[in-house]
Formats: sequence, structure tokens, C-alpha cells
Amino acid sequence: MTKKIKVISAIILMVLILTNLASALTIKSVSTDIISPGQEGAIRIELENNLDDQITSVSFKLDFTNIPLNPIGNSEDSVEEIDENDDEEFIFKIKAANDIKPGDYKIPYSVFYTINNEQRTKSGAIGITVKGNAELVFSIETDKPVIGQQDKLTLKIVNKGLANARFVSVKINPSGFILLSDGEVYIGNVDSDDFETATFDVLYNNLNPTLIGTIEYKDFDNKQITKTVNVPIIVYTQEKAIELGLIKKDNTLLYIIIIITLILIFILYRTIRKSMRNAKRNKSQQA
Repeated sequence: MTKKIKVISAIILMVLILTNLASALTIKSVSTDIISPGQEGAIRIELENNLDDQITSVSFKLDFTNIPLNPIGNSEDSVEEIDENDDEEFIFKIKAANDIKPGDYKIPYSVFYTINNEQRTKSGAIGITVKGNAELVFSIETDKPVIGQQDKLTLKIVNKGLANARFVSVKINPSGFILLSDGEVYIGNVDSDDFETATFDVLYNNLNPTLIGTIEYKDFDNKQITKTVNVPIIVYTQEKAIELGLIKKDNTLLYIIIIITLILIFILYRTIRKSMRNAKRNKSQQA
């Protein structure tokens, strides 16, 4: 009989524990706005009282310590009571810092309430997403853009957006120039407010070449993005390049002619001098 009583008591205790776990002040729902750096948004939390008693002095507090998110107004709100089987909504306005990095952030919270004159506390964290997009712009740089000459053509990729561009690759198609190196380059990441470059060895065979290519990368949402590049290249003739000081005039032929001329003059001088000595010697012998 004693064993039965102990078993029944244990079952009753387990039921009471499970009932107490199932009946509590719970977060019924949480909704957060997706915001970008420097933007404002809202967090909405709905608390539900599924206890059989009234809950009083309910206070909900968000902790923004060491998080690049700031409350607009108060970070704590409260209500006097939440009746049994009732719910209450708390709304907080927030703003993301201008220099925040896009990504997922957790804001710790604490809930303070009183039930049957007993103070209780619940804590956890609310997730919020800060979103940003990469914005790629392109420019080209050349060393010596002269027709008929080899050059290094550099494509500069600048990310003016708020998020990083990931897994960036570049592929170009020659138009007005001969590609002497690999036409496809993997760059990796182009961080926000930063740049990367891709360099190609080329030989210009046209005065109006164009850099035509595609840039592929993944954005913040892991979507594959393709951008088209179509940038004209300024190329000069040999004469114009010399005039602009891009290249120096090749005087090798002139130097060769001068050297040959000096050699001929020297040979002619030696020949004339020798002839004059011979003539003088012959004249002396005749005398």
C-alpha cells in the first residue's frame, strides 16, 4: 500500500511539474522589420499569459549593449497586468548604425513580472536582420595603350554598396585587342567601400577597342548576380603616343647611321692621309 501511495504521489508531482512548465508567461510571437544600415525599424513582441492566474507588473526590456543597434525612445516598456489567457503586445522602435555590417544580430531581452506576490524573470534573445546590397562600378587602367604594342589592361571593381560581393569572378571577351593571358580571373570577395582588380596582358590591333565582359558574384541573400561590363579603351598611334610622352621615339636607326657615317669618315680620313704621305714620299725620292 505504501508503495502505491509513493507511486501515486510521484505521478501527481510529475503532472504538477509538467503543468507548471506548460503554463507560463510565454512569447506568443515576434516580428521584426528587415532594415539596412542607417535605417529605422520596429520590433513587435506579443506576450501571452497561459497561466490560471493574473500576472501583474509586467516589464519587457531590451539590452542594446555592444550591439550596433540603438533604441528610438525607450528600450523598456511595461503594463500593469495581463489577465489569464490574455496577451499583450510590446513595440520598440530601433535604428541601425550607419556603419553596421549587414548580417543577423541578437538582442538580449528580459521579462520581469509578478504572480501571486512572487517576482519572476524570463530572458532570451530576439533575432533581427540587417540587410545590404553590393553596388559594383567598373573602370579600366592601362600602362601604354599604343596600337601594335603589348600592354597590361587592368579592370578595377569598386563596391560602393552596403554589403560585400562574394565569390566574384571576371570573364572578358577581346574586342579590338588580342588577349595574351587567361581571360577569366577569380577575385573572391569585394568588401563594401573597397575595391579589387583583375589584370590582363593584351596586344592592341585596333584604335577603338572595347573591354567586354561579365562579372558574377553572390549577394547578401546568396543569389547569383551577373553584371555586364562594356567599357571603351583609348588607344593611340605610335606618333600620338610619342607626342603625349607615353613612349619614347626609337632612335636606334639614327644612331646606327651616325656610327656608320663616323666610321666611313674615319676610313676616308685615313685613306686621304695615307695617300698624302705616299705622294710626299714619292716626291722626295724623285728629287
